[in-house]
Amino acid sequence: MTGRFFITFEGPEGSGKSTQIKKLQEFFEKKGFEIILTREPGGTKPGDAIREVLISKASGKLEAETEMFLMLAQRCEHLRKVINPALNAGKVVLCDRYFDSSVAYQGYGRGLGAEKVRKAHEEFLGDFLPSLTILLQIAPADGLKRANHGGTKQLDRMECEEISFHERVFDGYNQMAEKEPERIAKVDAVGNPDEISKRIIAAVLKRFPELA
Repeated sequence: MTGRFFITFEGPEGSGKSTQIKKLQEFFEKKGFEIILTREPGGTKPGDAIREVLISKASGKLEAETEMFLMLAQRCEHLRKVINPALNAGKVVLCDRYFDSSVAYQGYGRGLGAEKVRKAHEEFLGDFLPSLTILLQIAPADGLKRANHGGTKQLDRMECEEISFHERVFDGYNQMAEKEPERIAKVDAVGNPDEISKRIIAAVLKRFPELA
């Protein structure tokens, strides 16, 4: 997908993805681009239904493979019906979570292994990787405190996992970043939202110098 602006946001729970993705949307809009802002799990009606299964506490404990294949199912719908059509139309796609979440959460967090998750995606999706992934960096414990909003927000099924799970997810993200530094840009997510936004824009300009 080289040459197309497909940018994903990843990171631990509470890393500020939803805030920062909107700020990057503003950056691209000022450049005159049409933006598609989307998320995973979700992005389509079937994807939203799958999202409810994945994050609802009512689902209870799902098998690791079940989570992986549910994520893959919603991603097939999302990639083919939303993301690729938008990219082919010359639009910028900004996505809150994508493939790397599956590797981090199911591959590392659940212990399935990164390679197993990647192979499943390659078999069905082909050329599916984003052109740039912003990996927001915050300690899992600090991110969960943010996600809880001082106790005013009810945590979802994933957010309620033990801290050891979230630490495995965080470590997995960082291992991926070490293996793919040309695609995954690590950005410090601690500090003022505007300062963090500047760091993200710097990472975007490094990857796409033509936007300067």
